[in-house]
Amino acid sequence: MKIIASDYDGTFNRNGIDENKRDAVSRWRNAGNLFGIISGRGYPSLKEVVDRTPFEYDFLVCNNGAVIYNDKEEIIFEIRCDGAYAKPLIRDMFKWGCPMANIDKESPVTVKNSNNADDCEYTLATLPEITYFNQISTYLDAIDEATQVVKKIEGKYSDILTPLQNGTCIDIVPKGVNKAQGIYSLLENVGATYSDVIAVGDNINDTHMIAEFRSYAMDNAVDSIKELADYMINDITEIFEKEL
Repeated sequence: MKIIASDYDGTFNRNGIDENKRDAVSRWRNAGNLFGIISGRGYPSLKEVVDRTPFEYDFLVCNNGAVIYNDKEEIIFEIRCDGAYAKPLIRDMFKWGCPMANIDKESPVTVKNSNNADDCEYTLATLPEITYFNQISTYLDAIDEATQVVKKIEGKYSDILTPLQNGTCIDIVPKGVNKAQGIYSLLENVGATYSDVIAVGDNINDTHMIAEFRSYAMDNAVDSIKELADYMINDITEIFEKEL
């Protein structure tokens, strides 16, 4: 058995998801292998795009490895961070120039750095108690600005949180969470081993899994991912053809 763990945005969903990709996944699974997505997206966001352009999968690793769902929409693994850290962290993020924060948990919450929040959003003043979170996400206007905020989060919260940068976006997860850790947690749940894994990605938050496992990078990936990957591809269907 082999396991393909693919990033979603820009990787599996590069130039859309067509019948060729769906057929490739189906043949892969029919041969006794596993296929799934490993994404920085939270489950509601990832499930929405999966349902919009449906394809077969065995697992969805969400929030950069913090939460894993099986194909029956059941949580098989989860790491949570104490919600008491949410408000101080978001207050600092706003002070450092972040315009908003998404708090990923069972029911996601959006917080605006403004008094002009919509009905479905909160400000720091109106934010209810957060008991836990799997990830807090934000963005800035420029990559170097995001990098500076990542450094500040690392400097102040390194004992409890890990910031993962993806261009101008930042995902903040419980300490030690990353996509490689997510895959190891998946392996424990499906009874597979390190040598079974094939990781596929294109951007900075894929770094840990691309470095850790046998890996493929998209040919338009960021340079650091290209340097780490074992192979380069233009389309993910190339992996299914090569590995079957």
